[in-house]
Amino acid sequence: MDVAGKVAIVTGGGGGIGGAIAHALVDAGAKVVVTDLDEATAHHVAAALGDSAAAIGGDASSDDHIDAAVRLAESSFGPVDLYFANAGVGVGGGVDTEESVWDLTLDINLRAHIRAARRLVPEWVERGSGYFVSTASAAGLLTQIGNAPYSVTKHAAVGFAEWLNITHGDDGIRVSCLCPMGVDTKLLRSDDDSVTEDQKLMRRAVETAGAVLTPGAVAAIVLEAVADERFLILPHPEVLEMYRHKGADYDRWLRGMRRYQTALRGQ
Repeated sequence: MDVAGKVAIVTGGGGGIGGAIAHALVDAGAKVVVTDLDEATAHHVAAALGDSAAAIGGDASSDDHIDAAVRLAESSFGPVDLYFANAGVGVGGGVDTEESVWDLTLDINLRAHIRAARRLVPEWVERGSGYFVSTASAAGLLTQIGNAPYSVTKHAAVGFAEWLNITHGDDGIRVSCLCPMGVDTKLLRSDDDSVTEDQKLMRRAVETAGAVLTPGAVAAIVLEAVADERFLILPHPEVLEMYRHKGADYDRWLRGMRRYQTALRGQ
């Protein structure tokens, strides 16, 4: 996939990985619609990108918002070629996490992907081309200490991306799944003073597992993977080795993760 001249939508594009992907796409010659729940940040990113970008605020998991973003892309630039389902939330904790938090996390981290695919895939199948990029997490291949909703929904996001690739890969639709570890964004390093102990544990687990990358570094890797049409995008290559260890001896891996969790709690 050569993104030059293509039309893309990036959710969660008001900053972090999404904002960096929007910048990288425009630098590579694409046109971009930036969407974010925080409308002001979406417009700020789009303004910096000039005539090659447009912005819209809204909930990435809303069918109405997804449709509005697609219509904005079509009216501004043309039919959508790429969709980056990047918006995500990292709230929650253990088994005591409230139902409302589970619902929010499922909506943003999973159902937003399903609803966007439902909107775009039939058109892409008819056209014979399209590209869906799902931002999951290394937590979707491994797990996330300190946050059950995040871990579960990221596993589900990986699963949906796999299904989409298998089901529609022969229809000309390409699918990639981004699974980074630590990235220097507000999701990892919140400036909210009400951070819980579970969230602090989650942050320690991520920061001690490997390097914390900049969003720009991740975006560059994403565009390289899209150019190669690779399914699994691993900005932290060590995740693949961890994943292999998990598959080779699941029980041993679980014991090791429990030891790691105990050590983190002692810090």
